[in-house]
Amino acid sequence: MTEVCVLGSFMKDLVASAERRPLPGETLHGTGFAEFLGGKGVNQAIAAARMGARTAIVGTIGADRYGAEFLELLAANAVDTSWVVRHPSLGTGVGLPLVLPDGGNSIIIVSRANAAITAPDVEAAREVLTSSKVLSVQLELPVEASHTALRLAAAAGVTTILTPAPVGPVDPALAGYVDILVPNEVEAAALTGLDCDDESQVPMIARKLAEDWDLRACVVTLGSRGAYVLDRAGGFEERIAAHDVDTIDTVGAGDAFCGSLAASLAHGAGLVDAVRLANAAGALSTTVNGAADSAPSHAAALALLDGAISAS
Repeated sequence: MTEVCVLGSFMKDLVASAERRPLPGETLHGTGFAEFLGGKGVNQAIAAARMGARTAIVGTIGADRYGAEFLELLAANAVDTSWVVRHPSLGTGVGLPLVLPDGGNSIIIVSRANAAITAPDVEAAREVLTSSKVLSVQLELPVEASHTALRLAAAAGVTTILTPAPVGPVDPALAGYVDILVPNEVEAAALTGLDCDDESQVPMIARKLAEDWDLRACVVTLGSRGAYVLDRAGGFEERIAAHDVDTIDTVGAGDAFCGSLAASLAHGAGLVDAVRLANAAGALSTTVNGAADSAPSHAAALALLDGAISAS
């Protein structure tokens, strides 16, 4: 039985490194280039699988070389691709991240085959969507596909997680099918109009999102500042401290967090314990270049978490 199902995107990342972002109209010499397999869906699926969860992914790729690379990578990580559709004419999605010396990044995505997934495609995956313990969804796919997956899973009692990225206007109909919202600081600020850089406003942001979306829980990831958990079902809030690691690339860190969170919840962990382990997984992913392949193993994330607990 599948424990974690991910509906999401496939993005071949063509990554440039530079000392800074170029100004409008400027051509800037980069300091490096690399190719990685990513996309929020793939990143989260591999992260969940590496945390020990039986994982499946639903999405659309091209009938091209990039698509074949994705199928090989997912198979190597024991992710079930039975519900992945290969589009005959549109190429596999591509992402264009720019990575700065401090590990920060900006990303342009071109959806291509990802944009072709339809509600009927998602309906065809009903079996895995409704039999999994946890469904994780992002906003890189057409909203109709995300809406259908969340609706089917919620009706079957599956725990649903939404990463509101890329951030933008959100279909209000999605809210009724989301149990746990996991925005990062930029997304949380955009969705609420509040300043996530102001530490005093973080609890208010989490509360506002939980109330506006009628969520079971809201987890705001804060990068190097850790994470903030609001569990309405359990009636508590908690700040989770960050881990001190040697960050070289933050691409995929949020996805490593979400994939780990989904896996822990599928294995029966409580929300705060699941967030603590996800926080460690996200931190470790920043010590490795790339997106999908930067997700750590369960043992590595647990070791970092146990070490941090011992040190405190």
